Amino acid sequence: MMHIKTMTRHVSKLLLLSAVAVLALLAVVISPLFSYGQAAGAQGSLFGSDKRVPQSQAEVELSYAPLVKQVSPAVVSVYSRKVVRQNASPFANDPIFREFFGGGPREQVQNSLGSGVIVSEDGVIVTNNHVINNADEFRVVLSDRREYEAELILADERTDLAVLRIDTEGDPLPTIDYADTRDTEVGDIVLAIGNPFGVGQTVTTGIISATARTDVGVSDYAFFLQTDAAVNPGNSGGALINTKAELVGVNTAIFSRSGGSNGIGFAIPAEMVKRVVDAAVNEGMIVRPWLGLKAQSVTYDIAKSQGMTRPVGVMVTEVFDEGPADEAGLSRGDLITKIDGREVYDEKGLKFLAATRSPGEKSELTLLRGGKYETVRVTLAPPPGATEAELELLDGRHPFSGAEVAELSPRLAEEMGRDPFATGVLVTRILRGAYAWRIVRPGDLIVSINGESVKTLEQLDDALAEDESSWAIELDRNGRRISGTVRL
Repeated sequence: MMHIKTMTRHVSKLLLLSAVAVLALLAVVISPLFSYGQAAGAQGSLFGSDKRVPQSQAEVELSYAPLVKQVSPAVVSVYSRKVVRQNASPFANDPIFREFFGGGPREQVQNSLGSGVIVSEDGVIVTNNHVINNADEFRVVLSDRREYEAELILADERTDLAVLRIDTEGDPLPTIDYADTRDTEVGDIVLAIGNPFGVGQTVTTGIISATARTDVGVSDYAFFLQTDAAVNPGNSGGALINTKAELVGVNTAIFSRSGGSNGIGFAIPAEMVKRVVDAAVNEGMIVRPWLGLKAQSVTYDIAKSQGMTRPVGVMVTEVFDEGPADEAGLSRGDLITKIDGREVYDEKGLKFLAATRSPGEKSELTLLRGGKYETVRVTLAPPPGATEAELELLDGRHPFSGAEVAELSPRLAEEMGRDPFATGVLVTRILRGAYAWRIVRPGDLIVSINGESVKTLEQLDDALAEDESSWAIELDRNGRRISGTVRL
C-alpha cells in the first residue's frame, strides 16, 4: 500500500512537470500569434478577414431580431390571378345546343401565391416569373397588411425573374440594398424571408451551402446560390439576406421529392436581380449581351495536357464571325479560366457572368494560350438580328404550304433559348388544315431543300419557287436531324 502511494506521488510530480513544460511551449507558440492578431487589429481577425466564429457563449446567444426588424418590412406577399375560360361541353359553341341546354363557357379562376422584395422606395418589387406567369391581375400585400394593385413591368422567363410596380401615392417604402455577391462564400450565414404555404411572413436561417450551381435546370441563366435555410412553396420570390441586411439573392427553387424543404434551396444571385430590375425600370426590356462563342468544360485530361494542376475554365470550340469574341481576337483552342477575375467551370457560368453586364460594357477574360496566361478585353454586344422576327406565310404547291416561318438569327435564337449558332428557317406557326402539318411542326428548323442549304428567307423562297414533284427535305427537330423525300 505504501509502495503504491509513493508511486502515485512520483507520477503526480512527473505530470505536473510535463504540464508546466507544455504550457511554456504553448506560450512560445501563441505569443507571436497573439501579437500578430493585435497588430492586425483593423484586419478584424487572425485570418485577415472580418468573418469569424463565435468567441464566447454570449456571442453564440446573440439574436437576429434587430436584423429581421430592419429588413422584413421590405419583403411582401405577391398574389396573382388568372381567369381561364373553359367549355363545359364539346357542343357548347353550338348556338342551338346552348339555347336548349345552356352550358356556355365557364370561368375558372387560378390563383398563385409567392413572395417579393421591394428594391426601390417608389414601389418597384422583384419576384419570380413563375409566381406571376400568364396572370391577369397582381396584388401585393406589405408586411404591415397594406394592399396594392400591382402593374407588371417586365417578365423574364430566361432568368425566372419578374418586376412589378405599385403606386403608394408618394409614400416611400422600405427597401433592401443589393449585396455584392462576389464576396459571398460558402459558410456565410443567411436568412430567408417569405410567405411559405401562405401562413404569413416567416424567417428561417441557415448558411450558404454552395455557390455557382449551374446544373439546377430551373432557368437558362443558372448560377444559383445554394442554401440550407428552410425554403418552401410560397417562399419563391422572397429575400435571401446576409448579416449586413443586404439582399444576397431571390429564393427561386427547392430540391425536394416530397414538396417540402429538404435543406437544399436555390436563390438567384443579387447581381443578376439588379441587372434585370435596372433593365425593367430604365429600358422596359432586357437585352442580354453575349460573347459570341461556344465552349466546353475543361476535363482533367484537358487540364493535364495544358499543364494545369487542376481542371478549371472552358475551352473555346467555336467563334461567331464578327462577334465580340472574334473582334477581341479569340479563336478555337483558347482556354478561358476567368471572366472579370472570377473563375468559370462551364459555359453556363461564363454565359451568366457575361449577362450580368449591359451591352457596350467591357469584360476582361483571362486566357491560357500556348502555355501562357494573358488578359483580353471584350466589348459585349447583343446578338445580331432584328428585335422582332420578320414573319412570312408560305403558300403555293410545295410541302410547306400554310406554314409561317422566320429567319433564325442569333438574336431570335437567344430569345427562344435555342443555339445562337444554329442556322436555318424556323417554323413559327402552321395554319389549321394546311398541308404543312403533314411535314413539319412549329419549332422545326428547315435546314436544306433538295441538297441546297437554307439559311435565309430569300434562300427558302428561291428553293420553293422551283417547280418540283419531289422534294428532299432536311429538318432540325429539337436537336435531331430528320431527312426524307416528299412527293406531290
